[in-house]
Amino acid sequence: MSRLIAFNKPFGVLSQFTDAKSPTERPTLSAYIDVPRVYPAGRLDRDSEGLLLLTDDGRLQARIADPKFKLPKTYLVQVEGIPDETALRALRKGVTLKDGMTRPAKVEMIDSPDLWERDPPVRYRKTVPDSWLRLTISEGRNRQVRRMTASLGYPTLRLVRWRIGDWTLDGLSPGEWRELELP
Repeated sequence: MSRLIAFNKPFGVLSQFTDAKSPTERPTLSAYIDVPRVYPAGRLDRDSEGLLLLTDDGRLQARIADPKFKLPKTYLVQVEGIPDETALRALRKGVTLKDGMTRPAKVEMIDSPDLWERDPPVRYRKTVPDSWLRLTISEGRNRQVRRMTASLGYPTLRLVRWRIGDWTLDGLSPGEWRELELP
């Protein structure tokens, strides 16, 4: 029987079970998940946090990770500055990056979410405001959300993936995981 696991990946953890570059210095999934033969369905950058799905089912892994299936991924994004309506409209239309135009995103300004403290904390600058967005994309280019916000002049300070399709991070603290029911 296939397995599906939701994991709240902490900041600084690699989205893989081993680290060939530095096997003793950088934490990997093996420090948190001791389940044989499950692999990440997609990835989440080392400096990003939040929902990572793992499975032992190759077809399910492809359906979750492959952009051709357009599975929506929702992020809580802390950005430097306060995006104006022009910037939000640009995200909703799609922005041009070095590797081409992105698909349109769903985006809205939100109040600061009730999240865990990050270790290390996000830098704070007294003279530069920050704000939070809820941003949903249906593709998964390398560092896409960070590049999208930066291209509009709002660098990402903190990035937490909250949802992939119907699966969410609800109830999981950083470093915790749980088995999910298969679709």
